[in-house]
Amino acid sequence: MVLALCTAFALSQAYRTVGAIMAGPLQADYRLSAQALGLFSGAFHFAFGAMQLFMGVGIDLHGVRRTVLTAFPLAIVGAVISALSPGFGWLIAGQVLIGIGCAPAFLVCSVFIARHFPSTSFASVSGLVLGLGGVGMLVTGTPLAWLVDSYSWRSGFWALAVASVLAWFSILVMVREPADPDEPVAKESPIAALRRFGALFAMPHTVGIMVLGAVTYAAFISLRGLWLGPLLMERHGYSLVQSGNVALAVSVISLFGPPLFGRLDRGGPVRRRRILACCGIYAALFAAIGFFHSAWMEVGCALVIGLISGFIVWQYADVRNAYPPELTGRAMAVFTMAMFLGVALMQWLTGVAASIAQAQGMEPYAVVQGTIALLLVAACMAFAWLPAPAGAVARGGQ
Repeated sequence: MVLALCTAFALSQAYRTVGAIMAGPLQADYRLSAQALGLFSGAFHFAFGAMQLFMGVGIDLHGVRRTVLTAFPLAIVGAVISALSPGFGWLIAGQVLIGIGCAPAFLVCSVFIARHFPSTSFASVSGLVLGLGGVGMLVTGTPLAWLVDSYSWRSGFWALAVASVLAWFSILVMVREPADPDEPVAKESPIAALRRFGALFAMPHTVGIMVLGAVTYAAFISLRGLWLGPLLMERHGYSLVQSGNVALAVSVISLFGPPLFGRLDRGGPVRRRRILACCGIYAALFAAIGFFHSAWMEVGCALVIGLISGFIVWQYADVRNAYPPELTGRAMAVFTMAMFLGVALMQWLTGVAASIAQAQGMEPYAVVQGTIALLLVAACMAFAWLPAPAGAVARGGQ
């Protein structure tokens, strides 16, 4: 059942990273500015993130299976609209629908794992799911580059729409949620369920966790899903397929990061110190891509970023241990919301930064990567200085 749920998650990974390959053709067809390109890529993530609270309520009230089966068809509709879009506005509308449809894709995996696996296995199983879900990014490397180069960017959306239909049927057939007679589900209204999210924001440690969560995944996706292809093609003259090969390599190595970091997980304050250390290295790698104009160094840094991005699984484990069991599903929803609203904000912000840099006669990619590095450093400082979860140490050390 976890593998079936992973198919939707893998498709959501594919949808959120199409920008790295489709950026050039879309700019040519619609004459898009860098800021508009950031809007295209960010529309998915904004819709995805904005729907997390509602998907969390849906999971609590109606279960994992029914929630994902109800929402995911919107991703199929959005992919079809994107493939047929006569203009940029329709393309954005398609991205928004895809984002809403994919909104429960990873959340259902996280909640399913939290409910059906022991807490000691959460980080390792989540890492495995993140790795398997990363297969979706492989599709948007060389295979998508070849398809777009041979036919058009519209054919890429058609292929993803067909794959999404197959994923929906796999969940319909394979996933079941047998009721546990010993733990009857308490009924509550959607309004009451939403109000219970207030308990999370009343806890002082929530802010630091969410601030860091809003930039770590956003940094990786902004590079892999938006700026990597244009950077390699414009800085170093790579072809679309060559940049797709690099994106594929980054995606492949990123598959191994979450399972590796999941197995290396340690609870309590050790985990939080390791999160900060990885985030600092992360920021330095983005700064290096921005300011060292060397193709081999930029490709090498991107590959290391792909691997080290696996430390995000530690952040999920930190969330799992920072809140009481009755708030686990909602805490995961809020954290996932912070992650993907962060992606939308970072992609829009880096698009604005690139446009300003171009207007000032500056090299845009140095400004973009420097902006990402600064955001990571600021978030690390917030995570270190804001209150930590008092109970996380005790639970993490059990």
